[in-house]
Amino acid sequence: MEAVEAADGGRDVHAWDAEITLDRLRGDIRRFASDRDWEQFQTPRNLLLALVGEVGEVSEIFQWKGEVDNGLTGFSEEEKKHLGEELSDVLFYLLRLSDVCGIDLGQAAGKKLLKNIEKYPVSKCYGKSTKYNKL
Repeated sequence: MEAVEAADGGRDVHAWDAEITLDRLRGDIRRFASDRDWEQFQTPRNLLLALVGEVGEVSEIFQWKGEVDNGLTGFSEEEKKHLGEELSDVLFYLLRLSDVCGIDLGQAAGKKLLKNIEKYPVSKCYGKSTKYNKL
């Protein structure tokens, strides 16, 4: 489903398509901040502190749960929904931070993945959690 234009010229936040890109999401978040005149508050430092706060909120969801299985089998649907919302907040602040710092996060992440592939060759690290400099 393609996002539709809202009355204020931005995308309707209730109509996302399934193939959203980081670049489009970054632009939507930039527009969200601009429409509210929030750029003045969104300095790298402030965004980093907000990001850390949101990571703390994700941590609270897991606090006191003990070990959690992949797929969150012990979580209720409401808990999963809440986790999705908090993880989205983390992503929003991370994208906004990278944007105000002038970093294309998609490009940076792609390059970093290539570096990690070189640092952690399958032949040396398969099934191991050892840091690359100890392989």
